[in-house]
Amino acid sequence: MTGRISCKMVAAYLREIGIDYIPVPLRGPSSEAAGSAAKEEPDSPAAKPAVSPRKEREPHGGETLEEIRQELIACRGCPLCSGRRTVVFGVGNPHARLMFVGEGPGEEEDRQGEPFVGAAGKRLNRWIARIGLKREDVYIANIVKCRPPGNRAPLPAEAASCLPYLKRQIRTIRPEVLCTLGAVALQYLLDTNEKITRVRGRWRVFDGVPMLPTYHPAFILRNQAREHEVFDDFDLLAERLRLK
Repeated sequence: MTGRISCKMVAAYLREIGIDYIPVPLRGPSSEAAGSAAKEEPDSPAAKPAVSPRKEREPHGGETLEEIRQELIACRGCPLCSGRRTVVFGVGNPHARLMFVGEGPGEEEDRQGEPFVGAAGKRLNRWIARIGLKREDVYIANIVKCRPPGNRAPLPAEAASCLPYLKRQIRTIRPEVLCTLGAVALQYLLDTNEKITRVRGRWRVFDGVPMLPTYHPAFILRNQAREHEVFDDFDLLAERLRLK
């Protein structure tokens, strides 16, 4: 056969011998990009996000701490609202790995609108610094958000009114570890009658989050000989969080 063979002639010849389809590999920018993306190592710098996944994730259920706080400001769910100066919502890093839960605000907390700012707060800050963190690194909240009269422990009805807000805070922050401060926080959060002196330093679980009970800073201010027990508990927190 002489001369140039056209595509039509080749197609006709192939049909005569029974071949009517020839697979042809795709070429072009899109396929090359797909190929290079498939070859990229998942742990390579180009594949890693520029921001930590804890910082870029969406809050649980699309809810933010500020939205919860704004809702709580209007709360009239129990009689504590009538005597408060301000709602003591919580303070700290909204992406904290470690979250502390106390029982309720005192007079100074009610005045400033921030939990643990008095003498007990200063002691707590020292414990936090002892494991290499700062107050701004953690999140601190209470079982109830309004000050009980005379700084008494919250009543069951008062705690029941506030607990849904606290649970929403925990689920929004999603800490790796919880630490309850004192018997009241332990008992209301886990719905238990266990004594803090018997269970401090022993891991529990709340809503899938490891939780370690320890003493309240105010208790240690009155019983400083027992502070070494808190140091042991905070060593357990540091170990769980792999802090140096």
